[in-house]
Amino acid sequence: MEFTEIKSSSEAFIAGYGDGGFRMGEQRVKGSMLITPMGYYPWPVNEVSEITIEALQPILDCAVDVELLMIGTGISMAFISKDIRHAFAQKDIAIEAMDTGAAARTYNVLLQEGRKVTAALIAIK
Repeated sequence: MEFTEIKSSSEAFIAGYGDGGFRMGEQRVKGSMLITPMGYYPWPVNEVSEITIEALQPILDCAVDVELLMIGTGISMAFISKDIRHAFAQKDIAIEAMDTGAAARTYNVLLQEGRKVTAALIAIK
């Protein structure tokens, strides 16, 4: 996985989504994406059933800097397993799951408000 460091607040915003990927600032990320406070990664998750604690480990690794994880579940909303919710609750991180478009927009609003937010977003076509 190639990590891209976030160097400015403008690089942290999701500038676009759809067509199988995302735009972070001027950079295009193909496929799903995981955003941490330090930067973002391509994320090898294509459907909700692939969301595991292991797949979300980079978020848990920086838990001190995170209060909320937005999970974009693709074109429609889906529930996240109790095991994942419990692992994040142990680190005092709330999880909000919604369709990817809503998750991306909500992430941007919360980031602009100065919240300690991160995201795991499944790409939509």
